Amino acid sequence: MSAPGRLITLEGGEGAGKTTHAQTICDWLTARGRRVLRTREPGGSPLAEAIRGVVLADWAEGVDAPTELLLIFAARAAHLHATVRPALAQGCDVVCDRFIDASWAYQGAGRGLPGASLMALQQLVLGDLKPNLTLIFDIAPELGLARARHRGDLNRFEAENVAFMQRVRQAYLDRADDDPQRCAVVDASQDLAQVAADLTQILETRL
Repeated sequence: MSAPGRLITLEGGEGAGKTTHAQTICDWLTARGRRVLRTREPGGSPLAEAIRGVVLADWAEGVDAPTELLLIFAARAAHLHATVRPALAQGCDVVCDRFIDASWAYQGAGRGLPGASLMALQQLVLGDLKPNLTLIFDIAPELGLARARHRGDLNRFEAENVAFMQRVRQAYLDRADDDPQRCAVVDASQDLAQVAADLTQILETRL
């Protein structure tokens, strides 16, 4: 039986470049003989992707914070069941663009939902599963939102204001401080080559 795979998660505010650098991580792992699955949240399985469409859509009636939280965790449950847990069990390393820290940052700090609610859902859906490494791509909200808007076709989160994104950023930094063995912060305001170099150094040190 193969050894369990490792779960590597990428976190950060809008425009931080997580999606771009996910490929750098996958290439680094593949070059070292690892089997790799790249995925994302919300999404990552057919059911979870369908829920993602609901989460990101701009509904005329609006999406209140509890509804958003429950949808995110419903997508996560489907994703874990269909994609993440089977891959880890087969010895694949899973590189996931957003995971549990995003809920604490966006729905917890950003939307102001209570930690007790988040913890209850985390225990229900994740159990004892936690990432082996979480890379937090840190960027000033003004710069990150400008990057996201430059891409165009914004979703609900990319259209949020700077104050919301500042709460998200601080929550990520606080979580990194609280769990330094799991989390590593990357300065995402640098040019792509420097971010990739910093990222490679972290991978070589942590994995």
